[in-house]
Amino acid sequence: MQDETEIDAIGLLCPLPVLKARKALGTLPEGAVLRLLASDPAAIVDVPHFCAQSGHEFLDLREASDHVVYRLRKGPS
Repeated sequence: MQDETEIDAIGLLCPLPVLKARKALGTLPEGAVLRLLASDPAAIVDVPHFCAQSGHEFLDLREASDHVVYRLRKGPS
């Protein structure tokens, strides 16, 4: 398993989880995986949409007890 960068956006509301993901992805090399932890109910729509619009790959999501874990792969710059 490759290393993944994790950012915690639990408790933040739209658009902050996506903005934090965008900022984090900007510092990562192409192909790197970002784990975004978010509790905002809108993120389930916003995160995949952000990936589609920005050229990143939405890998998957996993529900935890009080948040959702999103995995994104950085696309070409």
